[in-house]
Amino acid sequence: MQKFIDPDHPFYRPLWRRLLIVGSCALWTAVEFWNGASTWGMIFLAVTAYTSATLIVFFKPTTTSTDVVPQTTKTAVAPQPLADPDAPAKDEPKV
Repeated sequence: MQKFIDPDHPFYRPLWRRLLIVGSCALWTAVEFWNGASTWGMIFLAVTAYTSATLIVFFKPTTTSTDVVPQTTKTAVAPQPLADPDAPAKDEPKV
């Protein structure tokens, strides 16, 4: 059975998109109730409940092969502090 909203689609991965979709549905629900269209208000209330449940409450992000960042085999080297130009070299004796 095909889903109404496929939460595994890469479009729904960012949180801000999911919140924007649910917020838009909730805003339109409020508009319908404000204008006195209770039937459309109930329909969009159900749509808002479905989108919030699918995209926020039960959302489980999946990782695919394109999401995995390959790790390099090189080890990280700590940066060396800059040498003081006025300091004597290690080989020079202190006077």
